[in-house]
Amino acid sequence: MNDRQFTLEHRLLQLRDEIKALKQESSLSSDELSKRLKVLLTERSKLEDELINLVVNPENSYRAEALDGLKEGLLSTVQALEEALRGAKLPENLPRPEAQEHKPGFITRCFTTLSQRPALAWASAIFFVYLLLVAVSALGDGFNGLFGGANAAKDLFAFATNPFMGLMMGLLATAIIQSSSTTTSIIVALCAAGLPIATAIPMVMGANIGTSVTNTLVSLGHIGHRREFRRAFAAATIHDFFNIFAVLIFLPLEMMFGVLEKVSFGLTSLFYGAGGVDMGSFNFIGAITKPVVDTLHTGFQMIPGPHWVGEGGFVLLGLILIFASILLLGKLLRMLLTGRAEKVFHTAIGKNPVAAIGSGMVITMLVQSSSTTTSLIVPLAGSGLMRLKQAFPFTLGANIGTCITALLAATAIMGTGAEMALQIALIHMLFNVFGVIVIYGIPMLRRLPLVCASSLAKLACERRALAITYIVTTFFVIPLVGLWIYKLFD
Repeated sequence: MNDRQFTLEHRLLQLRDEIKALKQESSLSSDELSKRLKVLLTERSKLEDELINLVVNPENSYRAEALDGLKEGLLSTVQALEEALRGAKLPENLPRPEAQEHKPGFITRCFTTLSQRPALAWASAIFFVYLLLVAVSALGDGFNGLFGGANAAKDLFAFATNPFMGLMMGLLATAIIQSSSTTTSIIVALCAAGLPIATAIPMVMGANIGTSVTNTLVSLGHIGHRREFRRAFAAATIHDFFNIFAVLIFLPLEMMFGVLEKVSFGLTSLFYGAGGVDMGSFNFIGAITKPVVDTLHTGFQMIPGPHWVGEGGFVLLGLILIFASILLLGKLLRMLLTGRAEKVFHTAIGKNPVAAIGSGMVITMLVQSSSTTTSLIVPLAGSGLMRLKQAFPFTLGANIGTCITALLAATAIMGTGAEMALQIALIHMLFNVFGVIVIYGIPMLRRLPLVCASSLAKLACERRALAITYIVTTFFVIPLVGLWIYKLFD
């Protein structure tokens, strides 16, 4: 036994004697007796923790037999101290130092009731998922109305006269209108009207980065709980870092060798002349959320005052609904996805990367929004039901699935610009597919987004204002500064 262990045990015995002496002390007032008892309890707790850490750490023990004997001695000492503490009686008018029982709140009582009715619990979970979809859609429509929507995106693209500005404008336009599908569809239309492919490629890459702003905003719904926020923010920003690394790899290659442009030109000849398809008929998520979102949006547009008051209020409503749905959905998911249900879920998505990529791709093709798909993953990650390594491939599948809208929009264009429109849509798809193959396929590169997302989430958990600063700076400040520099030297 080392000196520190002997000192701790000796002090624990002294503490027991002090407790016994305190029982017999009648000259102290109630307040003074309570204060002294709290001091003794606090000291006892600290001593027990330190002594247990010393005992159970194999590095501090010399022989296994000595370790067992020391544990038995510690156990008897703690038990004796517990008996002494329990035997210390306080005056009747003095509250005991034990934690007082708190009555469960309204939400806790509701979830307790739901736990006894599985069918009602699952129905509530579906409702909260629907509420999250409405909130994400409302946020996008609010930003659209606040900043001018597709028309504003077209105006921004007028500044994209070089690859860097194209990248910045694609990022900013997508962050403003909250939809990479909309941005890339606009780029497809511009290419059909004569926009050079070489100019459009950086715009598409910027749109890939900008689309991840939505699920990063959704992760702020967990900001009130440190552990949940750390997991949710990491799951959201891994989308950011993957797209950033993909741009860092493929934009220089494209500028030097034109890889995407050459491959897409070869594929265009295979698909050119395909009949147009109306993707709107497949968007069942939009069909079930649009009536509610449009009704709410119309109500906010009727608010008297400047245009930005109603639109800003609608954006605020979207954020509030996101926070509320994330909080309630997270609690329900922790309660429901346990045992067999959790195993089935992880088997379908979490354990097999190929299945996760395929699931993310198919779901995103159906909902026509990678922002919506990745936003649904954030509560699962925040609740601890999906680890970061499991969410990563699902996000990559969503990145590929979001290309379907621009691709089908391109097939619907007829005339002289149809071939150019299809080529830029194929470039969007190839960029995401090659990004998955290169970054996720090479173990060394695969770890980079994971490490960056985990490190940033750790910092944001310690300083939560950093999360908001990151969002504002990455998606708005940097592109706006780039635009300002361009206009300054134009």
